Amino acid sequence: MRGRVWIWLLALLVTLSSAVYQRLTGPTRPARGTVTVGDAEVRLRLLRSWAGAGDMPVVVKAADAQVTGSVAWRRYPTSDPFTLLPMVREGDALKAALPHQPPAGKVEYQVRLEREGATALFPERPAIARFKGAVSNVVIVPHVFAMFTGMLVANAAGLLALRGERKLFRISLVVVALLSVGGLFLGPLVQKQAFGAWWTGIPFGWDLTDNKTLFAALFWAAAAVLQRRGGEARTAVVLAALATLVVFAIPHSVWGSEFKWDRPAA
Repeated sequence: MRGRVWIWLLALLVTLSSAVYQRLTGPTRPARGTVTVGDAEVRLRLLRSWAGAGDMPVVVKAADAQVTGSVAWRRYPTSDPFTLLPMVREGDALKAALPHQPPAGKVEYQVRLEREGATALFPERPAIARFKGAVSNVVIVPHVFAMFTGMLVANAAGLLALRGERKLFRISLVVVALLSVGGLFLGPLVQKQAFGAWWTGIPFGWDLTDNKTLFAALFWAAAAVLQRRGGEARTAVVLAALATLVVFAIPHSVWGSEFKWDRPAA
């Protein structure tokens, strides 16, 4: 009994570590950095994802009133010329707003700060931000819960198999159910609300968020079938657990939905 408790605690640790890694990586993580313009040092945090209606704010905290700024932006990926937006000072902050784009529409932008003739650009290469629709809590909360729990149970099943457990059919089935509900049922609902498409993975596209969920579910379905037939296919469970760990280590939104620009800018 005590051994099983430690197995589940280790599985929880691995799952939480994976969740933190997902949070700290990927193309939607804000671009952070510090620049020096003249004698002023300015820290920046630029958004790379914006949900819901309205324009995307660009806010730079710069207490020195002599620091001014502007934002150069254009739709991505296009060869549109960059448009320059002046930043307006409000107290200790410089502010601008990037025009709202359709779901999955991307823009690239760069902040230009000036002080007494000195200039600083951030980031060195323009940041890419993606717009998306708002996803209701009724959909996103159970989606996240099912996916997180599915990863937890998958990790525990893999560790149990490594420890020598033989009867793993039921726990494999639980993983299949959680990944199917979280990723293959609720996942498309999230995708539809956020980006206007139900599924952008295989065979319709290469969205890694969709595809990695599909592959993980297929690995576990195969493991469950082999467990059912052989009664002791521990290797299949270990491989399915490793595959799940690997695919979910891929940062969220890599090769994600992207609006196809087929008309000139308005």
